[in-house]
Amino acid sequence: MEFVMPAFACIVVVFGLIKRVPVFDIFLKGAREGIQLLYNIAPTILGLVFAVDLLQSSGAVDAICRFVEPAAAYLGFPKEIVPMVLLRPVSGSGSTALLTALYKDCGPDSFAGRVASVLAGSSETTFYAIAMYYGCIKIKKIRHTLFAAIMADLTAGIMSVIVVRIFFGA
Repeated sequence: MEFVMPAFACIVVVFGLIKRVPVFDIFLKGAREGIQLLYNIAPTILGLVFAVDLLQSSGAVDAICRFVEPAAAYLGFPKEIVPMVLLRPVSGSGSTALLTALYKDCGPDSFAGRVASVLAGSSETTFYAIAMYYGCIKIKKIRHTLFAAIMADLTAGIMSVIVVRIFFGA
C-alpha cells in the first residue's frame, strides 16, 4: 500500500509528459496558489483557534453545558454528549477528544457512545468550515449560512438520539 501515492505521482508525471504539458511549471503554479491561499486564510484560522482555546480555558464551555443539561435530559439526550454537541460545531479535534473520553467513561456500545458516534459522523465543524471557505473567498455576510448550519447541527444532534433509539432500542 505504501507504493500507491508514489505510483500515482509517477503516472501523473508520465501522462503529463506524453501530453506535452509543462509538468514542473504547472506544479510550481499550483504550489504558488496554495501558499497564497494559506496566506489569505491564516488570520481567520488563527482567530478561530484562539476563540476555541479561550472558550475552553475560561470554563465557558462547562458553564454552558451545566446550563443546557436539564433541557437536554428532558429531551432524552444523554448528559454525557452535551459537551460534544456544543463543541462539535466549533472544534473537530476538541470534539474528537471528548468522543474518546466518552468511549473510555461509558463505552462505545453504550447509548451515549452510540449517539456520540452517530453525531460525530453526521455533523460538521460549522464555524471552522465557514471561516475556512468564506474567509478564502472573502465573504463577510454569513448570517443565513450560519443559521442554516447551526440548524443542521441541531438536527444532527436530535436525529442521532432518534436513530440510535430506533436501531438499538435504547
